[in-house]
Amino acid sequence: MVKDVPCMRLVIDENRCKGCNLCVLVCPYKIFREGKKPNRKGIVVPELDRPERCPNCRLRQLYGRTICGLCQLICPDQAIDWIGEEPYEHMKVAIEY
Repeated sequence: MVKDVPCMRLVIDENRCKGCNLCVLVCPYKIFREGKKPNRKGIVVPELDRPERCPNCRLRQLYGRTICGLCQLICPDQAIDWIGEEPYEHMKVAIEY
């Protein structure tokens, strides 16, 4: 049985982000892309593009430290953070034909 590792998920706080796109420029894993639609304030917030490529999202709690974190360090508005997620629950699925 594989031990469940706590997962982390990257979030961008749209209320704090001013759309500077510095995170898009510095991320070595290319998990951000420039946004396409303005939010309710009229700011085009960057979007996540396959955030599962980020080692911080996957391994931060396992190692107990920040592994990369460039996006969070460069963000002038402190709009980027990781939140914990519950690991997926293993369950049996019955498929009927």
